[in-house]
Amino acid sequence: MTKMITKTMTLTVGSVLAAAFLLAAGASADTKQAAYCDAVVQKYERYLGGGPAKNRPSTGLETRHAAEQCKAGDTSGIAAIEKALQNAKISLPPRG
Repeated sequence: MTKMITKTMTLTVGSVLAAAFLLAAGASADTKQAAYCDAVVQKYERYLGGGPAKNRPSTGLETRHAAEQCKAGDTSGIAAIEKALQNAKISLPPRG
């Protein structure tokens, strides 16, 4: 009986440690995505965002919405901002 309890405890502890590791790895990836999102928004706002500059190419509502999503912590808009920067021949910021 003692062997069974020891084995069960070992499996339980191992599972808890594995879950903690996976959660930490996921949080790290989210942090990197958020930092990259901030970086593309900064470039977007610097080169393509509002202001009365004559030489700035126009960007669509989708791109402006994507920038607002990034500012709110939603990284799903990264692709739209990247596309707008690439279309304007502006280099993308480095990832993480």
